[in-house]
Amino acid sequence: EASTRSAKRATETGYSADVAQEIKDICADCGISLVTTLPDDWIAQTIATFEQDSRFTHVPANREESMVGLCSGAFLSGTGALALLGASGLMTLVYAITKINYTYEIPMFIMITQRGTFDDGAKFHVSNGLYLDAVMESIDLPHTVIRSRDELPLIAEAYHHSRKISRPTVAMLPKKLLQGKYFPLPYTGQRPNPTKYDPEQKVKVRGVSFGLRKSRETK
Repeated sequence: EASTRSAKRATETGYSADVAQEIKDICADCGISLVTTLPDDWIAQTIATFEQDSRFTHVPANREESMVGLCSGAFLSGTGALALLGASGLMTLVYAITKINYTYEIPMFIMITQRGTFDDGAKFHVSNGLYLDAVMESIDLPHTVIRSRDELPLIAEAYHHSRKISRPTVAMLPKKLLQGKYFPLPYTGQRPNPTKYDPEQKVKVRGVSFGLRKSRETK
């Protein structure tokens, strides 16, 4: 009942049920069956969609570090897992991720809101816009921005990339995407492909970062 009310409220405030359904179906198709979440009003619709689908076990978390434990343990049991939370939550996880996932090479797939952007009306998320990318790059955390519905399949690619490199990966969800407002971007060159992994270099293409170390020559 609570998730139904949450989904209804999200629809009333402009968030797309269709986009939430697409995200959920892509996650199911790529093998995710456990989803742990922390609330953010941008993803309330998406959280409710996961909770109402019998293909998933939904575990609401009480703190961000619990999500690391749940997803890491799920991997060790052979269960595909997703941590879905706000951007500020990820910024509290630097120690837990580097201590557990980096040290023991445990994959973890994370989806976050791209807070702090120009269309974010919450002043208290300004710091996310200033530091979120820098924090992820400081620990060589591979991440991608899902800019349009055409790019939603990158969710599955990012999930499988985490398994391949035995480390966490992050997919960022902009507000306009979650509202169903983004349109496909013009093609500007090579499509980001997380299956091509070079441990000596991190390459950014159209806002997508893959790899573990950044060369001094790469901008």
